[in-house]
Amino acid sequence: MTPQETLDRLNAHWPPCSSLLGADAVRWTPEQAELVIAFTVDERFCHSGDVLQGGFSASMLDATMAYVALCIDPKIEHIPSLEIKVSYIAPGRPGTLHCTARPVRLGGSIGFLESELHQEGTLVATATGTYRIVRRKD
Repeated sequence: MTPQETLDRLNAHWPPCSSLLGADAVRWTPEQAELVIAFTVDERFCHSGDVLQGGFSASMLDATMAYVALCIDPKIEHIPSLEIKVSYIAPGRPGTLHCTARPVRLGGSIGFLESELHQEGTLVATATGTYRIVRRKD
């Protein structure tokens, strides 16, 4: 599957939670095993007027980490989060944020992933996650 076909497949099948956050897979680089998803949010996702609520940032980081694993290994059927650590660096604002994720290690049943959330060149948040890997048995 080409990188563009992978992006098209992702963009055609977002779950409602990713659609709500305006998810758009914009770059898949298989050589680096790196996925970038753009998320577009408005003031409904903010507190204090125009500051992106941290739970939405965490959702963006989590989703991108899970989807990069699905891009790497098409046999992965489910990849539930076991633990996620988020570090908030700067406030996010309404608009488009870009999340980049890559694997640290994908094992037989556990995966370790990392992601970064940027907005207009500013690092907003980072995350590391531990995931359970469930592969199809075909």
